Amino acid sequence: MMMIKKMNCAIVVPAWLPEDIFSQKTAGSQINYWQPLGTLYVASALLQAGHQVAFLNGAFITHDAIMAKLAEIRPEVVGLYSTTFGWDRAMKTAATIKALDPRIFVVVGGPYAVAVQEECLEACPDIDGVVTGEGELTMQELLVHLAKAQPLHEVKGLVFRDHGVITKNSPRPLIVDLDSIPFPARELLGDNERYIPPPATYRRKPVAVIMTSRGCNRRCLYCFQIDKTRKSGIRYRSISNVMEEIELVLQQGYREIKFIDDTLAADYDRAMEIALEIKRRGLDFTWFVSACVNQVDKKLLKAFKEAGCWAILFGAESGVQKNLNAIRKGTTVPQIEKAVKAAKEVGLTVYTPFLFGIPGQTFADGLETIDFACRLNPDIANFHAITPFPGTELYDNIEKYGTISEDLTDFTYQGAAFVPFTMTREEIQTLRQLAFKRFYGRPSYMFKRLLKLRNAQDIRAAFQGLKSLLWLWLKRDLFHRYKGTGEG
Repeated sequence: MMMIKKMNCAIVVPAWLPEDIFSQKTAGSQINYWQPLGTLYVASALLQAGHQVAFLNGAFITHDAIMAKLAEIRPEVVGLYSTTFGWDRAMKTAATIKALDPRIFVVVGGPYAVAVQEECLEACPDIDGVVTGEGELTMQELLVHLAKAQPLHEVKGLVFRDHGVITKNSPRPLIVDLDSIPFPARELLGDNERYIPPPATYRRKPVAVIMTSRGCNRRCLYCFQIDKTRKSGIRYRSISNVMEEIELVLQQGYREIKFIDDTLAADYDRAMEIALEIKRRGLDFTWFVSACVNQVDKKLLKAFKEAGCWAILFGAESGVQKNLNAIRKGTTVPQIEKAVKAAKEVGLTVYTPFLFGIPGQTFADGLETIDFACRLNPDIANFHAITPFPGTELYDNIEKYGTISEDLTDFTYQGAAFVPFTMTREEIQTLRQLAFKRFYGRPSYMFKRLLKLRNAQDIRAAFQGLKSLLWLWLKRDLFHRYKGTGEG
């Protein structure tokens, strides 16, 4: 049996700064560093195949430091992760890698690459390949072909340059048996204390991120899914596999878990079984979960609470039914009210994000949503600009709904990349600022938060929130972007 050469690889998140996303004045209360689960899954697949893998996260080290490390380890393959707003930084990183050593095979993945595919190669001559779907098996197969110096035409899920010609291979089917994928390679993270959600959205450190399923069977207008047709629906890991990962991260020292499934409660019985199993095993960790308001009831929420869940996110999005209908949310305002009430009654902290700039939304609708958020009175609310990321139905049919920014750095939930025909960009940012001021500036809310301060972490989060609130009052155009200044 012929041995396949094992390769020296690096997976890189290009360097970025909080000011790339958040206003400098409010970053302290918004900044977060999630564990990059997708890249860690790819890393674990390559490690399982016997390759050497280094992980470099530009959230914590500079571009120059990344290049210095690559010069030291001399990888044969570098996998770059790219979001939409980070595409310029990914191209810069690719160019510097090729200047370091043109023999390095540079392949890019991540949501932006998956969405636009061959456009990445057209825009950046320093990129050799693009992963067009889930990366675990594609990267394993790519490295086998590179190690054998074989043509890449048979690697499903890859776009590559074939003697200068951009070639798109057949797509790779989505992975059905999620239990077959090794757990994310968290051992590559280094100091896991650095990976924290925004202030006030976690109780204990360090925080691990776990996904118990992949995909979504809903059709929200702004949601990016690899499976655009939703034919595959939601693919679930077995409960035993999920529990095995939970116990592993607890052994690794993690004390809190964020479950980042689009909705953990899509399968009600499975969600209940996960909660009951956590409780049955007596596992000591706190956890945070997301769910759709029409998929939960008080019984399930109580089971979550009794199993150690302390907070739940409901994607409320709007307090105006026509706006919910416009984004095909599939929920109603009364369902939002009922779910939030039930979660509060069982003692869960409730987090509800809202969106401005929804197609057809007016400034008056936005004001009504702010009023609704204040009446709903969740523990934490966020107010985003709806963002039509490449690959979403909103992006693909933009001419039906409004206008879109040509600056990819606007493609964060802060930047108002999309403006519906019924609003202006300035109105969207004005609504965001007004919403934060009105929601968090209520004396009743501030008094409630004061009573809940329990430790130094709570005090730090409250202090950062107070600083942000002061800037919201002092700077009228806080969320308006000024190119080149990091503001907005």
